[in-house]
Parts: sequence; structure tokens; C-alpha cells
Amino acid sequence: MSYHILVVDDEVVTRTMVGGYFEKQGYSVSQAADGKEMHKIMNERHVDVDLVLLDINLPGEDGLMLTRDLRSKSDVGIILITARTDSIDRIVGLEMGADDYCTKPLELRELLVRVRNLLWRISRSNTAMLVESLPPENDKIVNFSGWTFDIERRALSREDDTVKLTKAEYEMLVAFTANPNRVLSRERILNLISHRVDAPNDRTVDVLVRRLRNKIEAEPKKPQLFITVHGEGYMFAGR
Repeated sequence: MSYHILVVDDEVVTRTMVGGYFEKQGYSVSQAADGKEMHKIMNERHVDVDLVLLDINLPGEDGLMLTRDLRSKSDVGIILITARTDSIDRIVGLEMGADDYCTKPLELRELLVRVRNLLWRISRSNTAMLVESLPPENDKIVNFSGWTFDIERRALSREDDTVKLTKAEYEMLVAFTANPNRVLSRERILNLISHRVDAPNDRTVDVLVRRLRNKIEAEPKKPQLFITVHGEGYMFAGR
């Protein structure tokens, strides 16, 4: 899977340095200068943010307020960045729902280790929750239309072709393959994935289905796997 990191810092030099470093490490990166820009990116339909690197000292809403707001809506990973040596802010940040923190001046290799460790913990937790939600008789490796979907390894492949899935795409494919040939309403789908998507709505489902079609269907405009059932929702016809 490809992970998406959002760097939120009002210092353009720091923001650019951190963003560039993580892009070189193979991550997708977005950047925001304040809370307003952060919310705009988080609410974009085509963006699935996995982890936020959030500076505490921001103009307007500071990092602590933004942490509380993010955690009330999403379980996205949050690492606080602070220039303060006082432990009070770090403690308050962790109490508000941050997962970790790092102090300035930043040691990028240390920050990379913290990011990798947090993403690993989130990935393990998410996979365990999704696998446990499957019926006992459900295979953990699903084969359909030439594709092999290894749920526990979070891998989708066909022959030598491996497809990268975002977090939300992966979770939606798990939901579909666990309910083959069954119509799922948009509300039902949101119940299966909304704990992973910030500010979800019906449009979120439509966008994710379209993205899965583009990655998996032979002819995305004439879908044979992800079928629209007008007035009801979607059905996975791959099994």
C-alpha cells in the first residue's frame, strides 16, 4: 500500500524540507500552512491521509486544538511537532489523542522511524479489525476475475501486476469481497469504512467505487465487478 502523509507547519522551510524528505522515502506527501489548509486537504475526495505531522505552534487554531478536532472525526495517525522543551504541551497533546511527538530541531531519520512505527501499528490494528469482521468461513485470500486479493497482507495482484490501494480503497474491497453478490447500500458501506474516512458521506462511496473500477475493471465504464444497483447501492459480482 502507498501511504499519504500530510505535513502541517507554518514555517515554509521546515514544511518543504520535511515534505521533500518523505517524498524521497517513497511516501505521498501533501503540505498545509495552517488548520484551514489542513481541513481542506483532509476533506478532498481523492485524498486519503494516513498520518499528519502537525506543528503545535500554528497561527489561528494551534496544533493542540487541531489534534482534538481531528481525533473527534478520525483515527488518522498524528505526530505532534514542537519547538518547546516544556513537557506540558506534549502531555496535553497526547491526552487529546496524538499518537507521538517529535521536537525541533528535527532529526529527520528519527522522525522517519517514528512515522514508520506508527504506520505499522495502525496497519496491524486496521487489518486485525477488518479480518476479525469477516465471517469465519470467509477466505483470507480471495480470487476473482484473475485477481488475487490477500486480505491479511493487504496485497492485490494479477499475474505479475501488483496494484497499489489506498487505505480506504483496501477497506472498501474487503467489504465487497466479504459480501459477494449482495447489494450493499451506501449507508451500509459507510458503516464498514467510515471509521477510516474523514467526514464521509454518500459521495465518498461513489468516488471510491469509481477508483476501484479504474484500477481493477477491464473496462471501467462498463463495469462487470462493481455493479451499480440504481436506487439501492452497489453489488460485487466477482465471486
